[in-house]
This record gives sequence, C-alpha cells and structure tokens, in this order.
Amino acid sequence: MRRRLAIALLIPMLAACASSHVLVGSPRPPIDPAQVRVYFAPPPGGYEQIATLQSNSGAFTYGEQNKMNSVIGKLRTEAAKLGANGVLFQGTEDGYGGGGVSVGAGGGRYGGRSFSSGGVGIDITPRQKYGHGVAIWVANPPPLGDPGPSAPPPPVPPRN
Repeated sequence: MRRRLAIALLIPMLAACASSHVLVGSPRPPIDPAQVRVYFAPPPGGYEQIATLQSNSGAFTYGEQNKMNSVIGKLRTEAAKLGANGVLFQGTEDGYGGGGVSVGAGGGRYGGRSFSSGGVGIDITPRQKYGHGVAIWVANPPPLGDPGPSAPPPPVPPRN
C-alpha cells in the first residue's frame, strides 16, 4: 500500500518537470547539451528546423532567474536529444496557481455525540514558468565564445 502511494505521488511530480517536442523536420544523432546554443534572434546564414519545443521550470523552482535558467536548460537538453545544435527561443509565460490559503470547518453528530473541526491549508508552491522554442540545425554556427546574435545586447550605461 505504501509503495502504491509513493508511486502515485511521484508520477505527477515527474510529469511536472517534463519537456516535450513535436518534430517538424529530420532529427540527427544526439549531441551534448553544452554544444547547443540559444538564439534570441534567427542566426545569420539560415538554419533547418527540427522540432518545436516546450518545457517548464518545475514545480519547486523559486526565483525568476532560477525559473528561466531551468527552462533554458531543459530546452537545450531536449534539443540535444534531437541532434539540434541550436534553440531559437520563442518566449515564456507564467503558469496558473501557486500560493494560496484555504480555511475549512465542519461539524456533525454521531451516536448521540456532536463534534466539530476546522483546518487551514497553505500552498507555498510557486508558479511555474513555461518556455517555447524551436530546435534548429545551424550549418556554420559562430564559435561558442562569440556572443553573436544569441546574446542580448549589452546594457547602455546611464548618463550623468
């Protein structure tokens, strides 16, 4: 009985951390996720689309930067499984739910005796962040040290 309960609780947690894809091209042999670049604009010279990707930050990821890092990492891992050497990032959105308080009360009578009870429930699970991208193959990607189009532009220093 305990084993079934543990499995029943584990399945939704694993499903909450899943990434998925829909093939729109031909996959290639898998590569190391560290070789997958993230592009925020289409790379110069063109690319071949392999799949559309979806991922989420996970049910227990706190902090906006941590959520974003989790989403990007999972998109890169999913793309690497398909042999893509790039992810064309499409954007993120916040999930529903996260946090809340509920209060309940009840009462009754059984066998000539009455009883009452109450309770408070608190949900501290953060909202998940969902990310979308396209797994791509770039024939001649810039070297990994070159920020190219994959890095956002540097901030402009404030004027005094």
